[in-house]
Amino acid sequence: MTQEVVVRRVSANEAAACVEALADVLIDCVEGGASVSFMLPLPREKAVAFWRKVADGVARGERVLLVAEADGQLVGTVQMITAMPDNQPHRADVAKMLVHRKARRCGIAQRLMAALDDEARKEGKTVLVLDTVTGSQAERLYERAGWQRVGIVPKYALMPTGEFCGTTFFFKHL
Repeated sequence: MTQEVVVRRVSANEAAACVEALADVLIDCVEGGASVSFMLPLPREKAVAFWRKVADGVARGERVLLVAEADGQLVGTVQMITAMPDNQPHRADVAKMLVHRKARRCGIAQRLMAALDDEARKEGKTVLVLDTVTGSQAERLYERAGWQRVGIVPKYALMPTGEFCGTTFFFKHL
């Protein structure tokens, strides 16, 4: 990567246009061992179908989708699920914080999370919640970004290869 990384919120039309590139990032992350709701092998059609649903959620105003681009390529993404029950209008869930393996260790994840905080504030959200694999690099990223650990649920999910993994839950007040 030689160009500056740009992190931005995408519109519904842009989200639909990014589906193939988002699928590339998701597949790369799962192939790299990320436990993000998918198992190996992850067929491209399944990854594309997932991102089409996300794009539909953006169009309905239920999600905010951020992307990171470098050298003209989409290399990272994160979502904020804003559609919450009536008694939780101040809260949002953070989902699918993904950075392509070729773009890691460049501060992209940190920039995505900082931009997400900004977008959450714009949306009037003051409490964010997320979960991640216990002991993962992402867990350390969230702690450095000011997220508070709530607790761990052992055997909460599966790694892409099928073994159990614990999940750590976090929250952040903005």
